[in-house]
Amino acid sequence: MALNERRRDEALAPSWGLLRIPPFPKVALKVLQLANKENVQLHEMSELISEDPAFASEVLTIANSLLYAPRYPASSILQAIAVLGANNLHGLCLTVGVRGYMGKNLNQPAMKAIFRHNLACALIADQVASVGFLDRDVAYTAGVMHDIGRLALAVIRPKEYSIPLGAHSGPPASILKAERELFGWDHCEAGRQLIIDWKLPKEFEAIVADHHLPRQKDGPWGMPDLVNVCCRMADTAGFPAFPGCEVTPFPELLEELPTRERNLFHTTLEPLALEIARKIEAVESV
Repeated sequence: MALNERRRDEALAPSWGLLRIPPFPKVALKVLQLANKENVQLHEMSELISEDPAFASEVLTIANSLLYAPRYPASSILQAIAVLGANNLHGLCLTVGVRGYMGKNLNQPAMKAIFRHNLACALIADQVASVGFLDRDVAYTAGVMHDIGRLALAVIRPKEYSIPLGAHSGPPASILKAERELFGWDHCEAGRQLIIDWKLPKEFEAIVADHHLPRQKDGPWGMPDLVNVCCRMADTAGFPAFPGCEVTPFPELLEELPTRERNLFHTTLEPLALEIARKIEAVESV
């Protein structure tokens, strides 16, 4: 990257007081901003992704992996759209973007656990949405982005942040408290601020800010509720964001889904965990 371009990206990076937040990969951020945009042309997405050859290469490698196992391997982004569909390619770009956001920290155990947790949540949300009336594209995006605030905090101070993550056990409230003591922000507040800074659709503010709040049982079901359940399903399936998090029995989590999704989401914990592990392995092997 040229020096002037790097300086421009750094200038665009959000800042919280003394905390300098790394910029999200440009292509992935533009793809994110397409969320909920009507009538996105396929050639528009293809040209956007192809702007960054390294990014496009990683997307194609994963698109041709066991994660999607296409019958006909794709050699271009336009082919990948034709083979996988626009929604799958959109989610794949976000996965690559989150990986890029973590940068050199990806191999640290605490960071890898957060990444796996986000990807597991996204995969589960996509499955649940596929049997109901929910938007699969938004569900996957919500799942993979729900803990973006946690990733941002971890990227800022990976060594310091790994200490409370490694020592934490119990419900989310205690880790949120530890984050506020360390950073002045918890990851839900940090995520909401990033969504604002990145000019993403407003519905994602509630998803990242409210995904640990208990659901109002008599209220309408929404995407934050889906992410809340899928986030805890990821924990229970063996992909927690931190080692000592409190887990909820899988049958209890199924009962929290709306009736239609619960009746059609025919899966048990073991097959679900194996399928998620296979898909995460495909992404991590790139």
